[in-house]
Amino acid sequence: MRILVDERDKKYMVEDKEFHSDFGVIKAEDISSSKAGDVLKTHLGKEFKVMEPNINDYIDLMERKCSIILQKDIGMVVAFTGLGNGCKVVDAGTGAGATAMHFANVVGPEGSVVSYEVREDFAEIAKRNVEGFGLKNLEVKCGDITEGIAEDTLDLVFLDLPKPWEVADHAMESLRSGGYVAAYTPYMEQFQTFSRILKKVGFSEVKVLECIVREIEVKAKGTRPKTRMAGHTGYLTFGRKL
Repeated sequence: MRILVDERDKKYMVEDKEFHSDFGVIKAEDISSSKAGDVLKTHLGKEFKVMEPNINDYIDLMERKCSIILQKDIGMVVAFTGLGNGCKVVDAGTGAGATAMHFANVVGPEGSVVSYEVREDFAEIAKRNVEGFGLKNLEVKCGDITEGIAEDTLDLVFLDLPKPWEVADHAMESLRSGGYVAAYTPYMEQFQTFSRILKKVGFSEVKVLECIVREIEVKAKGTRPKTRMAGHTGYLTFGRKL
């Protein structure tokens, strides 16, 4: 898998076949023989840099028919749950697979991620995306997690669902002692209900966070915050099994 980057910093995911863009054509043999760091030229003389994609590059360009959770929120989940190499994760509400793929990238080959998606069409897209990036430690299941979690001794159960509280009891049963449940929800009413039910079923350290990211614009004439920012996306609710 390769990514080509043009002079506008626009990225293209390419296969070993002839590549066409508004900057011209690159021959298939040039692409197949290229490696990261090379510069390829189109028939119009335009240059494209060759790079090997990391998880963020791949997710930016992969197939999807739904919105995805942004890196700022996924990073909060990883940091606040202590997710790392060798951890076992169950994710629900797969969508295109972006969140589950981030988790699989973090836990490494010694860890595992199983992602539940109730919609068959989304599950098929996610499976193709996972296969395309070559992740061997991530399984996508087409199923309803509210009916139960088959996996056990989990380090994290992550829920991107409209009613995450419907999984609270199943999460408590499937987590190891010290493991976390976490949910991403866009509305306050959702985390209010979820927090109350987490406490009711026995979770400790229940808390709700919001992550807002603002980039800084650095120019010769002065430095200031960008006028556009990744403000509210969703609330993150955490509970721990102790």
